[in-house]
Amino acid sequence: MILLRPYWLLALLALAALAVLRWRRGPDAGGWEAVLSPVMLAGLAALGQLGTGGKGAARFLPYAPIAGAAALVVGLAGPAVPRADAPVFAQSDAVVIAIDMSPSVAEGPALEDAQAAAAGLLGALAGRPVGLILYAGEAYSVAAPTADPATLESQIAVLSPETMPDESSRPAAAMAMAGQMLAGLKRADLVLISDGGGIDDAALAEAARLQAAGVRISALSVAGNPASDLSRLALVADGAVSGHEAPAPVVRALAGSGRERDAAMTALQYRDLGPFFVLFALLGLLPQLRRQA
Repeated sequence: MILLRPYWLLALLALAALAVLRWRRGPDAGGWEAVLSPVMLAGLAALGQLGTGGKGAARFLPYAPIAGAAALVVGLAGPAVPRADAPVFAQSDAVVIAIDMSPSVAEGPALEDAQAAAAGLLGALAGRPVGLILYAGEAYSVAAPTADPATLESQIAVLSPETMPDESSRPAAAMAMAGQMLAGLKRADLVLISDGGGIDDAALAEAARLQAAGVRISALSVAGNPASDLSRLALVADGAVSGHEAPAPVVRALAGSGRERDAAMTALQYRDLGPFFVLFALLGLLPQLRRQA
């Protein structure tokens, strides 16, 4: 669940202050509380001569309108859940993950690091369509950007040294394929998970072309500290680079791109539950409509 309009939650602070003021004013005694001292009010209440807020649940009735207003504010904040029937053209601001499956990665412990890094990114990219590319000497499309990235988890989990037969590493091929996947999007991201092998002039030229097309490239290194070649690549394409064990810079870069998403596209991808909270707001008003003796 996400909030489509989270800044509305700031209004809850004003409602909390209103509730505190109402509590400090004390119970309602039909207007007498404005002219009688607290001691006299307490005495008359003890004699049963004044109603001072009632007993049990009745004591909370004065707070019902505030509770209703709080429910309305939460509804205006736009709590929403992903739509299973989201239109295909709503795949704005997509992310493509490209995993290096060359022998230097696939035939050692770096493969497990790459799988863990990819799984972590899927968890951090909630709400954004995610695609998957595997590459070595050539690049292969595993999945086009999908609004349900959880479907990619099983494909990432079964990667093995036998997945890719190629003996070399050409990230330029993966970047070219990602450019085809992300063509036409206003803003998109490509994340390379690699040990930095194969970053040559062709890869840097492809990175510059993608950057000009609005695709930002970030990288997660599976060789311990971020590789210098990956840093060069991310610098060309206005992205971030970090090690797989500390992916925070890359995650922040992707989150920053998410804040630029088109509000109309976001609305198409999520089902806004805000209108349902109006029902809770009405419940808060019902006590005000009761008959008075």
